[in-house]
Amino acid sequence: MKKKFSILLFIALQQAIFSQTFSNTDLIKLKQTNQNQVSTSIQDQNLNFSNDFNPNIQIALSNPDYMVTPGDIYSLNYAVGTNPVSYKILVDTSYKIRVSNLAVLDATNKTYMQLKKQVEEIVSKNYPLSGVQFILTSPASFKITVTGCVSYSSEQKAWALTRLSDILQNAPINDYSSQRFVTIKSENKTEIVYDLFKTFRNGDYSQNPYIRPGDEISIQMAEKKVSIDGAVIFPGTYELSQNENIKELIENFAGGLTPLADTTRIEISRKISSENSTGEKIYISKKEINENFSLSNLDSIYIESTENLQPRFYVEGAITSDNDLNDSTIPETSSKTSIQFEKGTIYDFIIRKNAKIFSTVSDLENAYIIRADEIIPINIKKIIDDFNYYSNITILENDILRIPFKQFFVTVAGSVINPGRYPYIPDRDYEYYIGLAGGFNKNQNSGKSVKIVDINGKTLNKNSPITPETTITAKTNSFMYYFNQTAPIITTLLTLITTGLSVYAAFGK
Repeated sequence: MKKKFSILLFIALQQAIFSQTFSNTDLIKLKQTNQNQVSTSIQDQNLNFSNDFNPNIQIALSNPDYMVTPGDIYSLNYAVGTNPVSYKILVDTSYKIRVSNLAVLDATNKTYMQLKKQVEEIVSKNYPLSGVQFILTSPASFKITVTGCVSYSSEQKAWALTRLSDILQNAPINDYSSQRFVTIKSENKTEIVYDLFKTFRNGDYSQNPYIRPGDEISIQMAEKKVSIDGAVIFPGTYELSQNENIKELIENFAGGLTPLADTTRIEISRKISSENSTGEKIYISKKEINENFSLSNLDSIYIESTENLQPRFYVEGAITSDNDLNDSTIPETSSKTSIQFEKGTIYDFIIRKNAKIFSTVSDLENAYIIRADEIIPINIKKIIDDFNYYSNITILENDILRIPFKQFFVTVAGSVINPGRYPYIPDRDYEYYIGLAGGFNKNQNSGKSVKIVDINGKTLNKNSPITPETTITAKTNSFMYYFNQTAPIITTLLTLITTGLSVYAAFGK
């Protein structure tokens, strides 16, 4: 009996020693193995999540302003011992979420990062080394109503990072819709009026809030819209309040006057006038700006630049018009344009700067300046070709630089009715010029046989384009023509021979 008890005691001691050895040496490895398994399980889940990746998730995860929203779906992953645990958590309109069986949290007015920190702290407190992860897997979307001064009331789709400007961009607004007086009525019935211009101009994003579920957007009618152009930093059309006028328009909206602004005469086109149903023109100066001249809806303001007050001279004749400067077409009719210049400028500088207005039909060697009753010849070709050449002719206001057309001709010779030189017209074939010459002389030419030679001596075929100074020769190839030319001579010779033979026969015997 004592022997059996000794054996049993020995076995119990061995098991105790083995258990103690295992706990000291392998417990850490076991925990590491569990953590690796849990980590692998979570990575696998994250991998599956990335396969169905919503592009809004990346934006939400990288934006600390993302607010928890009803309809959000979150994934909670952690390990209890060796067992991985995974939950999908849906946020409803109560904003209450259950964290496993550990706690119920209120997510109202919390950002995703705030909720994430709170959830992970609760799980880690209950399950240390559990490898907890709380991830947004599906951001919610919702609809809000847009009413007021719009083409029609509508529902617009939004999510937690949609701003007011995004809604207005997609809403059916029109020219009368205000973007400075937009009211958002929140779910708790609080109403705030926002001014989007402050966001666009100054980057004040407090005036361009994120939209929340239950918001109602009401757009007011624009009180006063005016446009400003000319010598200001930011020309454009702006919406003013009833108390804002030309001083606020220039300084706060248009960015101020440019250094070249001419404030001696500012032009206002008033479309809505109590005195004239078709509108009126109003001219003001800097004095009226300082006095904050009152503006009306749809006014259009133009501020001249002193640069536009520089003197001008005119160029006319064989030049390319302003509308054709980017075109390769050759002018067929005279054009006229005006060019500004500074006092003391010579023609050489202006001509070289504006050489693109001349074309192949411009007779640059025979150009001339008309100055009152005086005619001043000027060789533009030499000015353009030779940068060392200067005519030193000073430009005067109201000068007219006239560019004659270079006259090109096509020569028509040979067997035509009226051989001669005829004006060149682009895109015409050889038959056109034969027609100008009266057509073929059918007594001399048969089969419309011609020889066409361009200015360089190259022989062209009938399908080749006709270029200036080409010579078209109608060949003389009619058999009857040559026969008619030689027949009288042959007849005369035969007559003389016959007569001679007759005389010889009569007196030679």
